[in-house]
Formats: sequence, C-alpha cells, structure tokens
Amino acid sequence: MKGYNKYLRPFFDNGPVTVGMSLDIASIDTISEINMDYTATIFLRQRWTDERLVFEGNKSLSLDGRLVELLWVPDTFIVDSKKSFLHDITVENRLIRIFPNGTVLYALRITTTVACNMDLTKYPMDKQTCTLQLESWGYNINDVMFYWTRGNESVSGLDSLQLAQYTVEDHYTSVSEAIYETGHYPKLVFHFELKRSILYFILETYVPSSLLVVLSWVSFWISLSSVPARICIGVTTVLTMTTLMMGARTSLPNANCFIKAIDVYLGICFSFIFGALIEYAVAHFCTLTHSDAHMLMYGHHMHDFDDEMNGIVTTISAHSSRAKRRKEPAATPPSAPSSTELTVRPSSPSGSEPKPEASPPEPTHWCITVLATIRKILRAIYCCHVENPHHIDNYSRVTFPLSFVMVNLLYWTYYLYF
Repeated sequence: MKGYNKYLRPFFDNGPVTVGMSLDIASIDTISEINMDYTATIFLRQRWTDERLVFEGNKSLSLDGRLVELLWVPDTFIVDSKKSFLHDITVENRLIRIFPNGTVLYALRITTTVACNMDLTKYPMDKQTCTLQLESWGYNINDVMFYWTRGNESVSGLDSLQLAQYTVEDHYTSVSEAIYETGHYPKLVFHFELKRSILYFILETYVPSSLLVVLSWVSFWISLSSVPARICIGVTTVLTMTTLMMGARTSLPNANCFIKAIDVYLGICFSFIFGALIEYAVAHFCTLTHSDAHMLMYGHHMHDFDDEMNGIVTTISAHSSRAKRRKEPAATPPSAPSSTELTVRPSSPSGSEPKPEASPPEPTHWCITVLATIRKILRAIYCCHVENPHHIDNYSRVTFPLSFVMVNLLYWTYYLYF
C-alpha cells in the first residue's frame, strides 16, 4: 500500500468508480402514521474495485472493521433519513473484505428512521409505497456511479418479515440521478409496497360501531309512551359512538387534509344513531299534536252540542211566553202622543236614508302575494300531517335497516375496488 492516499478515489481508465450495492432487510420495527415514517434495520453492502489494493493470491482478505479509517470508501448516505446509527456492540458492525483483483466489499449494519409520505384517505384499507434512497454525498456522476448488483434481487429479507399491521405486497429497485444546484449525483431507490391488514380494524372499530347502530333501532319497538326508555337508549348510543370516534382518531395524525375511510364510516354510523334519536322526537311530537287535535275536535263537538241545547231551551221559553200573553186580558190602547212630544228625525237633504260609509280600498298586490304564500305553507304543513304517529315507528323499522345496508354496500364497494 505504498503511496496509497485514502483521500483520493480510485481511478479506473480515467472514468468514474462503479459501486455495486445490495441490501438485506433484517427487520422493519415500526411504521408510524402519526410521524409518517418507518424504522428499519438493514445490512448495506457496497462493492467497488481499487487497483491500488491488488495483491497476489487466490483468497480474499478479511480485515478488522477499524481499518476502514485507512481506506477510501464511498460517501453513501440515506436520503430522507431522520435519524440513523451504526451498531457498535460489541464492536462496530463493519466488514472489510479485499479480493486479489482489488475488489473491496464493505458491509454495514444500520438502523435508520426514514420518512415515508403516506396517503391515508383510504385508511384502514390503504396501500402505502415507501422508499429507501441511497445517494452519494459529494461525488457526482463523473466520479462515482451506483448500480444494483443483482437488479430486483439485490434486496432480500422482505419475504420473511412479519409485520404487525402490514404485509409486503411488492418491491422493486430503480436507478436514477439526483439533480441539485451543485450537479448530478448517482442515486439508487428501493421501492416496497405495504398493504394494511384490515381484520384488526374490523374487530376493533367497524363491528362495534355497526352494533351500536343496530342497538339504536331497538327503540323503534318500544312504545312511544315509554319516554325514559327510548331517551336512555338514544342518548347512550350517541355518547358511546362519540367515544368510539375519539378513540379511533388518537392513533392517527391530526391533519385536516385527510378525510379517512374510517372517519367516513364512523360519521355514517353516528348519523344513523342520531337519526334514530331524532325519529323518536318527531314521533313523540306528532303524538302530542295528534292528542291535541282530538281534544280540540271533542271541544268543537261539545260546543255545538251546547249551542243546540241552548237553541232548544230558547224555543221552549218563547212558546210558553206567547201562551201566557193570550190568557191575560187585553190592555188599554196607548194614548196618542202629544204634539209637544212629537219629534221628527232629521233626514238627509234628499229625504232618503243616510248612505253607508264607503268600503275600504282593495288590498294591494303584496298583501295578496303574502296571503298566497301563507296558504301554500299551511297546505304543505297539512300534507306532512301524520294521521297515526305510531306509523312513524313502523316505517322506521324498515327504512333505517335498508338504508344502512345500502350505504354499507356503497361504502365497501368504493373503498375496496376504486
């Protein structure tokens, strides 16, 4: 190694150094929707050829990892890494292996937390595509070129991973360039697609919320007169649904830009539960109105009956008074009025009766319009009048379940297939 300078990159026919890379995913520890990142432990292996390290022999030479400080190594870094560290128990987990032709194998064990932009609009029926990007920090494409050693097979370990909420559906690699103001830099990208397991959310959220909706329908089979029972069921289901909605949001980012699928379903369930409570309020109000109408009709009948009885009594009294007058002797005729007592009523100049006052002017056009509008409103209210309030519960027993089933079909069809 006489004349070896670790600060100078290897020169191969005056061209860039080609660095081949491969990954072994040891574990994916956490995938956080709140922070939108994932934490993984990986084995990063890099290969390149340095003609200054050629030696005679047919066996590779494994060196202590601390000798890395004496060799030139690529300045590879992980893009979008929030924090990373190199394992150092019991020693730094590095591997240096030099082959007789000057090929260097450099391996590292790294745990890194990498950002992953997630689209949570279909949560928890979502699929997320995360990436692991490797770039050169200081050497541009004229100095260093990156490539995957075995294409898509350069990354291993994903098939044996067991994740809590996800399954790895697909993964592939790609080669590109990172363009910055300072130049073009080599870049390798590893893509992997994660699909969330929905079974946990079905048991944790969807089934309880659906059962709460069904529980709210029990009030349709309770008598309208049982006010405490129906109010208790309605208020209890509303409060329980509110608690369930708050619990579902605690494990998700507080971002207004995401209207998630689970939020839509919880909103649907809350609307049906609240609708069942409003249904009882309407039915109870119609019951009171119906009772008042019966009492008012009964009062009208009693009033008509009283008027009829009063008319009969008046007729009988008149007939009896006429009979008494016939039996009494005829009275002396009244004397003619004297001239002094004679009074003449004033007459009009024309000698005729005084004319009645002129009728008020006809109502204006806006009055007619207002009266017509009020008439239409009253007619619409009369059309909404319920003859039997108990029919509201009968209709609700059918319309609420059918509507809930139809909404569920639309919901699951949209979020699973579109």
